[in-house]
Amino acid sequence: MTANERTASQQLLDFGLPLQLAQVPASAQHAAKRHLLDGVGLAVVALRTAAAAPSVAVARSLGGPPEARALGERTKGSAPAAALADGALVHGIDFDDTHAGGLVHATSVVLPAAFAVGQQVGATGEQVLAAALFGYEVVCRVAMASPHGFHARGLHATQVAGVLSSAAVAVKLLGQDAVSASNALGIAGSSAGGLLEFLTTGASTKQLHPGGASFNGVLAARLAAEGATGPATVLEGPHGIFSALSARPANLDAVVGQLGQRWEVESITIKPYPSCQLMHVTLDALRTVLPQIPSADAVESITAQVHPDSAPTVCEPVAVKVRPRTSYDAKFSLPWSVAALIIDGDISVDTYDLASVLRPEVGDLSAKVVSQVADLNGGVAADAPGRVEVRLIDGTVLHGEVDRSLGGPQRPLSDEQLLAKFYGNCGGQSAMAMQLAECLLALESQDDLTIIHDLVADLAEVG
Repeated sequence: MTANERTASQQLLDFGLPLQLAQVPASAQHAAKRHLLDGVGLAVVALRTAAAAPSVAVARSLGGPPEARALGERTKGSAPAAALADGALVHGIDFDDTHAGGLVHATSVVLPAAFAVGQQVGATGEQVLAAALFGYEVVCRVAMASPHGFHARGLHATQVAGVLSSAAVAVKLLGQDAVSASNALGIAGSSAGGLLEFLTTGASTKQLHPGGASFNGVLAARLAAEGATGPATVLEGPHGIFSALSARPANLDAVVGQLGQRWEVESITIKPYPSCQLMHVTLDALRTVLPQIPSADAVESITAQVHPDSAPTVCEPVAVKVRPRTSYDAKFSLPWSVAALIIDGDISVDTYDLASVLRPEVGDLSAKVVSQVADLNGGVAADAPGRVEVRLIDGTVLHGEVDRSLGGPQRPLSDEQLLAKFYGNCGGQSAMAMQLAECLLALESQDDLTIIHDLVADLAEVG
């Protein structure tokens, strides 16, 4: 690299710092608003069910200057504290969006920084939306540069790439110059991490990762503003993000190529099920034959073909996947979720309540599910085809098949389907929920974020 070349993080900032909403295609703007709507709805259901109560309590206890309200709060605390709570809320029940190429939960690390720092600086909805669009590009592009590479190293890509995204959103809203912003991303990179060890024990640490990424990203921007420095080579350096934290080679062109032409926000999947994205395609394939299965008792065996990168997360170790110990165990269990879909006829937020998870009849049917590793398209795990074979006791063999899971760019949820999910998470299609949806889908027209936070707090109290 010569002295005249810009590093990958600097090129991202060259694109994002001056970005104005008028430069963004309408389709990308609409996509971003859809994802922010989805994220707010998920925060509401997390508040209503106390799914992220520890993070909310800690954020509240941190206090600080009255800069921003976390979602659901009536009073303001520090912006980093609000971002901490919001990240955990959006990701609290694992129902939030996923970018298939990077396998990251984008909104859980974009919305918290955008809303927290947006309030801090008194940003308009247009300014918040422009910053969020920049954040979506950063988190998706950094993660997709090394597909499944962070996961293969035992790290949660959402926190690894998310801390950089949150820092990018913060520096844009704070109006920091290119040098300070570069330092912020460099500082943020030192906070990248997020261990996947929760898969071993069923702990809920995964829920904390977006909150930690959002908190540290906002903090990095502040540190840089006060003069702290960070490496501009935070991504591609010999001890940078990719070299240190990814088990697979990185393609830097995926990070900086076609900025302003290829909008990754349009390639993010909105989840139809509150569980790990890697098993959604199996559930969708099963749905195609579900009406032909008379009952759970009629099933002799179920075989699911699973992408090699998905199997370690949703199929192993077999004993834990067959009989999950916790809600988080079940959310990452393909066999248990397949069994629950057959027994209940659907997968919902209630499916993963602990009482539901411990049902012996679901565990018994789960034991009949066998996974076969098969790379059917040579692509990334979250965009793989789904294949299931269901053998019934009477000898009938059913074959379920889909090309990819529902909710992604090739099979998107319609605006109507998205609103149905949103209203469900808000406790129903009430006047307040409808007003909140209208505000979010017209975010660029809002003078500030006050009405959005007021409505979320109202809805949370109804729950």
